[in-house]
Amino acid sequence: MIALIQRVLSASVSVGDETVGAIGPGLLALVAVQPDDGEAQTKRMLERLLGYRVFADANGKMNRSLADTGGGLLLVSQFTLAADTRSGMRPSFTSAAPPEHGRRWFERLLELARAAHSPGVETGRFGAHMVIQLVNDGPVTFWLDTG
Repeated sequence: MIALIQRVLSASVSVGDETVGAIGPGLLALVAVQPDDGEAQTKRMLERLLGYRVFADANGKMNRSLADTGGGLLLVSQFTLAADTRSGMRPSFTSAAPPEHGRRWFERLLELARAAHSPGVETGRFGAHMVIQLVNDGPVTFWLDTG
């Protein structure tokens, strides 16, 4: 499982004219499920999303996690993160999970996140064309991989 996380002041995701998820300060996580992902990778990704220290402490050092700050978490499925871009001029998606496998484990990540992070977890709509708006804070962006 792969996630591209961005520390944000705010973020939202819309499908058509409808805002389907929005947060204030916290993390936007774009998540890709890979073919071999299952429960272990899903739990590890949640641990990293909630525990990765990307927020400043009183001394300005990145020593605080999302769990520490109580910020929002916006999870958005994005299979294109798993693309193989090493050759040619068109990405290959053979390293991304098939849609039903991707849906199953993305929804499991969402379920676990909502149970573990009471300040709030929002999401987009799996498989839909989504428009994401964000105000990146820093900018602070990291690539997380459970593989």
